[in-house]
Amino acid sequence: MKFYNLVFETLLKRFQEQKSNDWWSSCNFNIRRPMALEQIAEVVQNEKLLDAIEDEFNGVIVEVNEPMDPKLFHSKLKTSVSHWRQQGKKGVWIKLPIKLVSLVEPAVNEGFWYHHAEPTYIMLVYWIPKSGNTIPANATHRVSIGAFVMNQKREVLVVKEKIGKTLKGMWKFPTGTADEGEDVCDAAVREVKEETGIDTEFVEILSFKQSHKALFGKSEIFFVCILRPKSFDIQIQELEIEAAMWMPLEEYITQKYVQSNEFMKDITEKYKEKVDLDEVHTEFSIIKKKFTQNFLLSLRALVSSLK
Repeated sequence: MKFYNLVFETLLKRFQEQKSNDWWSSCNFNIRRPMALEQIAEVVQNEKLLDAIEDEFNGVIVEVNEPMDPKLFHSKLKTSVSHWRQQGKKGVWIKLPIKLVSLVEPAVNEGFWYHHAEPTYIMLVYWIPKSGNTIPANATHRVSIGAFVMNQKREVLVVKEKIGKTLKGMWKFPTGTADEGEDVCDAAVREVKEETGIDTEFVEILSFKQSHKALFGKSEIFFVCILRPKSFDIQIQELEIEAAMWMPLEEYITQKYVQSNEFMKDITEKYKEKVDLDEVHTEFSIIKKKFTQNFLLSLRALVSSLK
């Protein structure tokens, strides 16, 4: 250490001798007050750590955006985890963009595991304490919709799908999956438009169910929505839909697929009850019916009072 100090002081002296005092005074160096060893150690330590921000659960989030040599990343990650352990941190999240996929293996080798992935990144996670892991699981459910759409002729909108083994070739109401951040009512309207070209508006949720072990083992919440048609000319989505039509409600109910599925049978019966009571908001909605009934009652009362 004394040798390096001597070399540094000699070089510094020669450098000062070659420069004017004015030039030297304009520099940002402060020779009289050298950086404390603790400060130097802190700077060196920070250079060895990955940049991270603290989360609200006493964990840290690392977001790597610039290319890094996998070996350097591995070294920094080991040092960082050790540092965070000393600080008492718990969960460590690392977000890696798809362009930095080469950094996934070093992280996995340090005990990190996959939490979730999106089209542009993968999220890895690690639990530091020896206590039980409380990191929340990835999304456990997906939200799907089905749409009952009926015209003024008591015909329901049905489709046949080109793909899918279970319902391929069967007449069913339009179905689909809600997009991220999309409300159920908007998803139902969108799916009907995409599959059949029919414009609709949301009326109400008829029923819903929860099922497990669906796509990739995730659970599913399926909402059945009642929609009112605003147009009637069908234009199918040829990529996924084989055919679409307006089918008489009674014919739809008698289908083997409907009768053999308890949930479908139940919601179809509920839907028919609403239709029979004129509670489905088609052009002959319950609002118009009640208005007409109230108007006739008022008219009769007026006539009676004049007698």
